[in-house]
Amino acid sequence: MNQDSARERLVEALRRAGQGDASALRDIYETTSAKLFGVCLRILGEPAEAEDVLQEVYMIVWRRAATFDAGRASPVTWLATIARNRSIDRLRAQPAGRWAPMEAAAHVADAAPSAEFAIQDAQGARRLNGCLDELEEPHRKAIRAAFLDGLTYETLARQAEVPLGTMKSWIRRSLLKLRTCMEA
Repeated sequence: MNQDSARERLVEALRRAGQGDASALRDIYETTSAKLFGVCLRILGEPAEAEDVLQEVYMIVWRRAATFDAGRASPVTWLATIARNRSIDRLRAQPAGRWAPMEAAAHVADAAPSAEFAIQDAQGARRLNGCLDELEEPHRKAIRAAFLDGLTYETLARQAEVPLGTMKSWIRRSLLKLRTCMEA
């Protein structure tokens, strides 16, 4: 499935959720929960906190789905903005004692990658993309959707209209091929 059709499905699910369709909210959750959990976790830094906020995010989505306007933003951007804002609100609500004193900032290492690491990382990404291009198209799409978009094997199998066992085999064999290619 290409990005346009995935976007259209998400827009349609938000429209249905706005009309009170609970199954649409489940579709939204299955499609976006991994990505939104990542947004929450990156901001909050604690998995338990991120899970709590993620639940709040979907409650907000349920209440506000009818206000989503596909002409103003993509559905993922709209959802990620809700997750980001809710995570920031959670951080602001935490007691001040959780924050380190300003003097502690002098001892924090720079998290930015070195130039050498950035070059190696770019070369690795080019190599990975080259190896991905060697996979059959449905397998390549499944790998990208599973590991870059966070879709579950069940969702991928449903989208590709193949049995779950077939999808698991595609992923497993593709990962083995990728490892062999990357090690060469």
